[in-house]
Amino acid sequence: MKAIWKGAIGFGLVNIPVKLYSASQRSELDLDMLDKKDHAHIRFRRVNEKTGREVNYKDIVKGYKYRNQYIILEDKDFKAASPKKSSIIDISDFVMQEEIEPMFFESPYYLVPEKSGNKAYTLLLEALQKSEKAGIGSFVLRNKEHLCVLSPMKNVIVLNTIRYAEEIRDTTELDLPKHTKPKPNELKMAMSLIDQLSTSFKPNRFKDTYSSDLMKMIKSKANTKGKKKKVDDDSATMKVTHRKKKDDDIMAQLKASLKKAS
Repeated sequence: MKAIWKGAIGFGLVNIPVKLYSASQRSELDLDMLDKKDHAHIRFRRVNEKTGREVNYKDIVKGYKYRNQYIILEDKDFKAASPKKSSIIDISDFVMQEEIEPMFFESPYYLVPEKSGNKAYTLLLEALQKSEKAGIGSFVLRNKEHLCVLSPMKNVIVLNTIRYAEEIRDTTELDLPKHTKPKPNELKMAMSLIDQLSTSFKPNRFKDTYSSDLMKMIKSKANTKGKKKKVDDDSATMKVTHRKKKDDDIMAQLKASLKKAS
């Protein structure tokens, strides 16, 4: 695994040199884009809009339009803008982990100490575990400043990038239905269903079944290549119908759900 960032954790006056590794990977199938006519691979090119010629990646620079002219920025300019933020994950606060709403989380990364930072890294890891708190900080990755959360997971510190408050849309933008208080017997039955289905979170139980089903379809089509095969539209597309439900319908569905769960 290759480190995607190197720097240090700023923990008070203590600097802990670390490397950052991606902690997640995509599970969906890698599909190519092809021309419908001859199945030739589709290529995307970086083209100069004035000349129409393709531009080599090494010849591409980043620029910001300011007063009708582009100001070109190089890697050293991004670092010079804030040298500290470019190399330090600066912890400013510690909070209880459960205080952070799930919608704020973006991407997880592993923080691994350099040899010279082993002792300080272990100290911070155990302090986070015992306090059951997470560190809130910020750092620069790929020329963008990220807000982040540092929390312990077994023997490693996990960094999760999180969204800024202004990036979360307010619920006032939604056309929500008027809140109606549920009937006591309905609520009691819904709580019973939740209790029956309650368990501890075991991520290994959940699999990306859509990708595996899609792979089965791909293999099936590969085996029948050259043969005409009728596809049943009803089986390929699930039709969902909506109708107004009466209170009796909800109770009946809850009862059936409880029976199935038990």
